[in-house]
Amino acid sequence: MANTATRLITLLMLLQRQPNQKAADLAAQLGISVRSLHRYIAMLDEMGIPIYSERGPYGGFSLVRGYKMPPLVFTPEEAVAVHLGTSLVREMWGKLYHEAAQGALAKLDNVLPEEQRHEIAWARRTLLTAGLHRLPLDALSPVLEKLRRAIREQRRVKMTYRKQSQSAAEAREVDPYALVNRAGWWYVIGHCHLRNAERSFRLDRIGELTLLDQIFQTPANFNAQEFLARGFAAENKVEMRWRFAPAGAWLARDSRAYWDAFEEQSDGSIIITASMPDLMWAAAMTLSYGPLVTVLAPDELRRIVRDWARAIAQQYAES
Repeated sequence: MANTATRLITLLMLLQRQPNQKAADLAAQLGISVRSLHRYIAMLDEMGIPIYSERGPYGGFSLVRGYKMPPLVFTPEEAVAVHLGTSLVREMWGKLYHEAAQGALAKLDNVLPEEQRHEIAWARRTLLTAGLHRLPLDALSPVLEKLRRAIREQRRVKMTYRKQSQSAAEAREVDPYALVNRAGWWYVIGHCHLRNAERSFRLDRIGELTLLDQIFQTPANFNAQEFLARGFAAENKVEMRWRFAPAGAWLARDSRAYWDAFEEQSDGSIIITASMPDLMWAAAMTLSYGPLVTVLAPDELRRIVRDWARAIAQQYAES
């Protein structure tokens, strides 16, 4: 934790949340020694915070019954985190939470002391998030609103959905568990009754959407983060090897975070290994580097890139 003020506020919150806490437990939660904890307790006592202790196996430190912390006690860093987080929610969720975010920010600005407001103003000028890929939310807002309601009320939905590999949509019934924004695309995760399995559906591919009267229970062991991790791992099905020519080696170095393996060669070239969702994706990415990249493996990717390159050359050939 950053400083004494942060620890004192956190200690107060811990004591307010649960009475009769042992010194060792409180110290562990604060990341300090028991000796330091007693020093912080003494500091709170000097500030007039009514804390008492009881001995015995069920004893510990407690706030005097009825004492409550004043609302919205933030350190400057906490105020910045809340303000920037609320601003991001307003931007990412569009109309769905725009008014709520605006109201929350107005209340913060109204009650925060001058120090916190100066810190927020500094952060807004110097701590920026830019370049977030996201679809225009106006078209998605009705679908987002219906799915949020379905998730909150745990109601099954009926929808038409078009997969990436299909031109026609098909009807599905889904128990929606969570909404996710991943790499700028909105998804709903839930149990698909057509496949009898958990699936994710991209919102811009959903056609008609209707809330049904059937009620479901979200499984107690469902975890959206784990589902996304499993799905991302399953997507990476094609392992490819490229050779960057010496003239393009700087491109390989600049994109090093994308590669699973990175091998510098004595002639100045670089061989990389990377995982791609499918061959079409890998071929498109290969061609984006033009003649600076040569596919070493797999052979199927080499064939697709060669055929595409010939077709492109013929398409642009001079008559």
